[in-house]
Parts: sequence; C-alpha cells; structure tokens
Amino acid sequence: MTPESTLHSDLFRECESQIDEIFARCNESAPNFGITHECLRSSLHRTIRKFAARHPGGKPSAGDVKEFLAQIHTEDLFLALGCAGGNERAWWEFDQQHRNYLERVARHLARTDVDAEEVVDTVYVELYGTRVVDGERVSKFATYSGRGSLRGWLRTVIWHSLVDLHRASHAEVSLDEMTENVGEGHAHSNFAETDLGGEDQMVDHISRKRYRKATVSSIEKAFGSLESHEKLLLLYYHVEDLKLREIARLVENPSSPLRNWFQRKSATRDKNPGSRIHESTIMRWLEKCYSKILQIFRDELSSTHSLTKDEVDICLELATQDLASTSFYRNLSTT
Repeated sequence: MTPESTLHSDLFRECESQIDEIFARCNESAPNFGITHECLRSSLHRTIRKFAARHPGGKPSAGDVKEFLAQIHTEDLFLALGCAGGNERAWWEFDQQHRNYLERVARHLARTDVDAEEVVDTVYVELYGTRVVDGERVSKFATYSGRGSLRGWLRTVIWHSLVDLHRASHAEVSLDEMTENVGEGHAHSNFAETDLGGEDQMVDHISRKRYRKATVSSIEKAFGSLESHEKLLLLYYHVEDLKLREIARLVENPSSPLRNWFQRKSATRDKNPGSRIHESTIMRWLEKCYSKILQIFRDELSSTHSLTKDEVDICLELATQDLASTSFYRNLSTT
C-alpha cells in the first residue's frame, strides 16, 4: 500500500462514525431517495481524497477532515445522489425545490427567453444523463460533491451550458465576446448515444456484412415490441424534434394521447391532477424506452441469432449508427 493510500485509509477510519451520522440524518429526512450507506460513503471518500490532495502540506489531520465534512451540504448531496441514480422521488423533490431557480438564473444570464428555455432543456438532459459508459448512465449530478450549495453548483452548470449554446449559434465568436455575455467554460451533452468505443470507429467490411442482417432484424423486433405511447414519445423527440419542455406541455393537454397513460403511471399525478410535468419526467420516460429497446435487442441477438457477447457488441456498434439518424425513427408507427 502506498503512503497516500495509507493516509486515506487512516482518515477514512477516523471519520467513519461521522459519515454514519450523516447518512442516518439524511436517510431519516429522505428515506425514499434510494441512497445506500455505501453510495454516500463512496461519494464522501472521493471528496475527502480531493480535499487531502489540495491540503497545504498534503497531510490533513483527522480533525481537519472532520471539520471539512461538517461543512459539506449533506442534504443537497443526498438529493443529488438520488437524482443521479434516477430515483423518482428525488427528481420530484428537485423539481419542487430548484426548477424555478433554474429558470430565473437562465433568464438572467441568457440574452433572450428563447435561449433561457433552451438552456434549461439542455441542463435537464445533462443532469439526468443519457450517455452510457461501461454500462452505467452518466449523470452530471455525479460531479456534485457537496462543497458549496447545490444552487451555486447549478448556476455554474447553467453558465457553462449557455456558453455551449452561444458557440453553437455563432460560426465565429471571440473569447472576449463569450466572456462578456455568459462567461467562460464548456459543457457538452450527448443525447441517446451509448459510448461503445467511439462513433468514428468502424468495424471492417466483412463483419458489417455478416452481422448487418441480425442487427436490423433485432432492432425491428425491439421497436416493434414498444407500446404505442413509447413509440409516440420517440417520434416526438427524434422526428418532430420537440424539446423536453414542449413534450411536457403536450402531455398536460387533455387531448394528448400520452395524458391518460401518464395519469395511470404517476401516483403523484393522481394525488394532484393539476401538478406540472417537468423535463425530468420526460427524460425518465425516454430512458425507460431506451433501456427496454436495448434489453430486447440484446436478448434477440443472443437467443434468436445465437450470437456471443463479443458479436452482440459488434451489432450494438452497428445499431448505434442507425439510432443516431433521425430518419431511422421515421419508420416507427404508433398504430
């Protein structure tokens, strides 16, 4: 064990009881967030490592770390961890507590209301996370450590997203202009793309020809297994190019074909029919659609086509290229 590992191990051991107290307190306040003791513990350990690495002299005492932990915004951290894990209740709480703040900050920093709406939509995509790495969905919330308030951190996320939006709408823009309008920084959000080793990486021609038929057949099977409301949701987002907030407003319309389905699925909606539908809800629906498609696609390749895990991975790469194309979703039918 390295000296650094030994130092961390000693610090963790000294602070274990404090971490236990933090978890007990947070879990008592929010027992429905789905956060385990180990999840919170791992997050705090990562933060302690960063604190130790930046501490003057590099060797903080146990007292230093305990004082540091006492300053962590633990309730904000607990909420962020719940949202990062996709917990329904945590997302509901986030919408209730911070949605209006997000909108206010976006309107304050953006040039127009259109920009403000666009950045809120983008931030929700980033926060929920749609990129998958090593089988795990990557949520922006995972980068929040509790050092500083959640709202302060959200303001920075909005700021960075505005810079990204500004760059995308200008072919050439000076650093001075960017800084004057929305500050410095850069944040990227990738939607509905799985990290499978790089989009530009191509399998050879022979493999393409061999696995193409199985890939297309399994994709068709996966999409054919979707329910009508799931197909409609994908059509709205990928073909009609509607924003998350636009889909949410459609669902609130009494004549929407998605409305009845949502009321059946949402216990919160049943208790309060007039409650607003937020972008995070739409993101959760989309995430469930993607997960369902992926599971059926894998099962079909394995069972019907008798492919090995490595062969399934090749087909996944081929499928990713198809799914990235809007034209692919035009073949969906909700009838």
